[in-house]
Amino acid sequence: MRYVCSSCGAASSTWTGRCQACGEWNTLTEEVDISTLSAKSSGRQLKIESVISAARSSLPRIKTGLADVDEVLGGGLVAGSVNLLAGQPGIGKSTILLQVAYNAAKAHKVLYVSGEESARQIGLRAQRLGAQHKSLQLAVSGVANDIASTISAGDFEVVIVDSVQAIAVNELPSAAGSVSQITGATQLLSAAAKTTNTALILVGHVTKEGSIAGPKVLEHIVDVVLQLEGDRYGGFKILRASKNRYGATTEAGIFEMTESGMQPVDNPSEALLAERQLSDGSIVHATMEGSRPLLVEVQALVNPTSYGYPKRTASGIDLNRVNLLIAMLERRTKLKLADRDIYVNIVGGIRLSEPAADLAICMAIASAAKGMQLKKNAVVFGEVGLSGEIRHVPYVEKRLAEAEKLGFEAAIGPIVRTGRKPAFLLSVSNIRAALNTFLEKD
Repeated sequence: MRYVCSSCGAASSTWTGRCQACGEWNTLTEEVDISTLSAKSSGRQLKIESVISAARSSLPRIKTGLADVDEVLGGGLVAGSVNLLAGQPGIGKSTILLQVAYNAAKAHKVLYVSGEESARQIGLRAQRLGAQHKSLQLAVSGVANDIASTISAGDFEVVIVDSVQAIAVNELPSAAGSVSQITGATQLLSAAAKTTNTALILVGHVTKEGSIAGPKVLEHIVDVVLQLEGDRYGGFKILRASKNRYGATTEAGIFEMTESGMQPVDNPSEALLAERQLSDGSIVHATMEGSRPLLVEVQALVNPTSYGYPKRTASGIDLNRVNLLIAMLERRTKLKLADRDIYVNIVGGIRLSEPAADLAICMAIASAAKGMQLKKNAVVFGEVGLSGEIRHVPYVEKRLAEAEKLGFEAAIGPIVRTGRKPAFLLSVSNIRAALNTFLEKD
């Protein structure tokens, strides 16, 4: 065994709190010195097969019983795949996985292993969700070796481990949740799952910053990385795939937590706009969650500041992006915002990350600052550059179709450069023209 610095890569025969090479603290992790291993004594000849025979032996995907989860996975769980699901505490990871286990158990043998809860706790949750099936088995263990041995027996087609930070490998002296334990446990379970063609789902914790806890190598080891996002206290939960070796990473599943568990939302746009009130500072934006169009309300509130430095707050969107758009509005329009407090909110716990939300945010801020509203019942989308120009965004047709389906009169967006311009789209070339054309006094 040796200790390697995760910062500079320097190796040491003993552990110390500080790396002698780079001076970083608590970066030494325990590793096996592979130079001491002999290829002849420990290795064996590999089993070789052609690509054609490997393709013919592929197994059908395992359906999870939740259409949105199957869509995000690319059609269901792949036999022998290792899937990592991460999310904030209380967001619903264990709930949705117990539902997946129950639905998969209707046609397959499923094992749910918990390193954090007792069997009684899981049983009570299963009873509350109505997720009880004879093919769904439970086990409680914090030892990765025992879990890997159970997987290697080949008795189960789907195994769920909750969570990878709560299990430990016997051969490693460090505590569960450490870098070496997370890496070792994941590699051990992955090897067992791929040998027996078992679909493995691991639950991962997240840090305060929202990233997956543990080393980055954890995301490289697994085949699929799923993120469950949203507000733990209400609103919609969104399931995304940030990595998927068996499908696209552009899909997203939208769920709502109910008494019977996580349920897919058939028409999230209608639900998000059901309680909307027409007022200044309220703009409906046509966004995309994966390949699905979604209409969300963008709200802005502009007040004179009571202090020398104006306050800027954003919920559901990057504050730096909002500050950039405010600076652009002051420079390219006649709006004076330097002495105003500005608050921007995306309703429903949705988080916007695409630049197509720029135009809606700008029009919401201008509407709130001047006490004006849109002249038409319209949705808004488009990227805004620093010169005030409105740029093209993808999936224009899908955004327009969603707005038309929900009864909006028009859509305000960028100029269509190719093909025929849709009659439903009111095109604008720059932010000043958008504000002067479509905003009016209440």
